[in-house]
Amino acid sequence: MLASTVFFAVMHALVRYISAEIHPFEVTFFRNLFGLVALFPWFVVQGLAPLRTRRIGLHFARAGTNVVAMLMFFMALSLSPMVQVQSLAFTAPLFTTVLAAVFLRETVRMRRWMATLAGFIGAMIIIRPGVQPVGTGALLTLASAMVWAFTMIFIKQLSRTDSAITITAYMVIMMTPMSLAVAVFFWTWPTMAQLGWLAACGITGTLAQFLMAQAFRIADTSVVLPLDFMKVVWGATIAWFWFDEAVDLWTWAGAIVIFSGATYIAFRERHAERERRDG
Repeated sequence: MLASTVFFAVMHALVRYISAEIHPFEVTFFRNLFGLVALFPWFVVQGLAPLRTRRIGLHFARAGTNVVAMLMFFMALSLSPMVQVQSLAFTAPLFTTVLAAVFLRETVRMRRWMATLAGFIGAMIIIRPGVQPVGTGALLTLASAMVWAFTMIFIKQLSRTDSAITITAYMVIMMTPMSLAVAVFFWTWPTMAQLGWLAACGITGTLAQFLMAQAFRIADTSVVLPLDFMKVVWGATIAWFWFDEAVDLWTWAGAIVIFSGATYIAFRERHAERERRDG
């Protein structure tokens, strides 16, 4: 999980850097294309076995929501300070709680609702509407988190039957043409140097996703999830040295509140799942 947070932070920095030269929507396409290349060794070893699934429709739905969330997230990274985007992205589990209650009819008790409310208050601490102008990047990040919440629900359902490598493989296979359909409207041919940066985006992003999936597979949520906050720590360090971006106290405070609420929700969901399993 710790390695995953490093790769996520590096990918976010790479996206922010290359988006100054290549449109974020085109960056999204290349992230998926090179992410597919990063999975090639698994296909060499296992053949087409990772593609065996009976839930192709759900994989397609997951890819559709995922590509929309990624397009908005990458655009936000090009517009707003990196740590602000990373922090607001932690609202995704909060949106998932709301969506699960509305669409899946899940029972959400008072403590989870309070944690969800606290998380959204954390988002307001970062954005501070009425005190400062609300940036387009912040709004895009929140919209991305809300769409990503649908993706998380799909992933949760897929993980009951399909392996992490199968879920990741279908993600990049389907999202590559989907993102290309958008990228062609903003296309510029990248130079060899830019292709190197774009390849790094795809490889680090896919490694981050796979490592995170493995972490949750082999260890308890209560052990690995708190480490997810390290994305913000690595992001703040990289942003300071690479982009000369300092993180203010409001962003740190809001990030901690959001992450605390999201983490508590994850623990409660895990506890409820154990209770259902044990009887």
